[in-house]
Amino acid sequence: MTDERREFFRIDDSVQVSYHTIPASELPASIDDRLQNDRFSVMTRMQVISQHLSASLHRIEQRDPDVADYLKALDEKINLLGQSFLAEESDLLGQPSRSVNLSAGGLAMDIAEPLAIGDHIEIKLLLLPSYTGVLAYGEVVGLEASQEADSDYPHHVRINFTLIRDTDQEALIRHIMRRQGEMLRQRREQQGLT
Repeated sequence: MTDERREFFRIDDSVQVSYHTIPASELPASIDDRLQNDRFSVMTRMQVISQHLSASLHRIEQRDPDVADYLKALDEKINLLGQSFLAEESDLLGQPSRSVNLSAGGLAMDIAEPLAIGDHIEIKLLLLPSYTGVLAYGEVVGLEASQEADSDYPHHVRINFTLIRDTDQEALIRHIMRRQGEMLRQRREQQGLT
């Protein structure tokens, strides 16, 4: 699994995140058990469906652009409903965005309280602007003093995901690729201006 993690792209990003330590005895056997009837992951599930339907929508767009526009508008309405479900369920929306180094295999961030290597963590991420909710369990694999002078978050922690749904991992990969594309476009635009 360690070799696999090194294959994932990493980006510096700003996401909303909440986490807490949990005893190893409380780790769920399956992440699907934890997510049954959980509104937090509704946007991720809707994105999976949209991804599955994208080829069909493209074919409809070729044949009848008006119908495609109508379907896209319906999709937007459904996304707004999903975001409202997330707002009711999630404690993340009230949290400020945090700087993280993110990959599909884990994350690193500065935190307020010290953790110990080997601690088990439940992590909720809210990826913006898509409002994709990701729930994962991880293990602390590194902890050192933060290199930032910010006294509010003096500890830098590295967490490897040990339990994450395939669909959430794919959502992370899509988010990271989208963000990398945005960063490359911004860099090209800046180089074009200078």
